[in-house]
Amino acid sequence: MDDAYHLDATGLLCPLPVLKARKRLQAIGSGEVLTVQADDPAAIVDVPHFCTEAGHTLISSDLAGDVQTYVIRKG
Repeated sequence: MDDAYHLDATGLLCPLPVLKARKRLQAIGSGEVLTVQADDPAAIVDVPHFCTEAGHTLISSDLAGDVQTYVIRKG
């Protein structure tokens, strides 16, 4: 899995993690992978919902302490 694209959204509150992920995904090619890290509790709901609505694939989500890591393949 190519992990060349990474977004650190820790410290940002809703809706900024999703807005920044959307902007970063617009800049990469279809099928490429973006890893997003966030610590906003709302991201647990917001990121999967964003992926579904925008046509992206949520490959994985992981929680380590307060930090959530999402791996998203651009649709």
